[in-house]
Amino acid sequence: MVTKQRVEAWVEDYVRAWRTGAAKDITALFTADAEYHERPYTTDWIGREEIVEGWLGREPWQQGGWTFEWSLLMINGDTAAVQGTGVYKELGTFSNLWTVTFDQRGKCTVFRMWNNEV
Repeated sequence: MVTKQRVEAWVEDYVRAWRTGAAKDITALFTADAEYHERPYTTDWIGREEIVEGWLGREPWQQGGWTFEWSLLMINGDTAAVQGTGVYKELGTFSNLWTVTFDQRGKCTVFRMWNNEV
């Protein structure tokens, strides 16, 4: 069963990994066979290695700085829904809806994001 504390810790680790861009920080978030899907962009990264590679390829998005605010919407079994807003100096503002499915160790097995420019 996923708890509020587990989700909060995972999202904070996600934000830290986005900030550091360190492969070890990204790797720590996901299971080896995790899936990362993003819409409306066609992002379907399957497996932790592909997730790390894809994530690192987005480093230019962070140029100029960014902020991220989020809130937990709900937890249903092993899946949490998170609402977030990312503000990027170079790219603009994006409203996100995430669903994150966790394994028993608190690592993400399936990440889905709907990402809409505001």
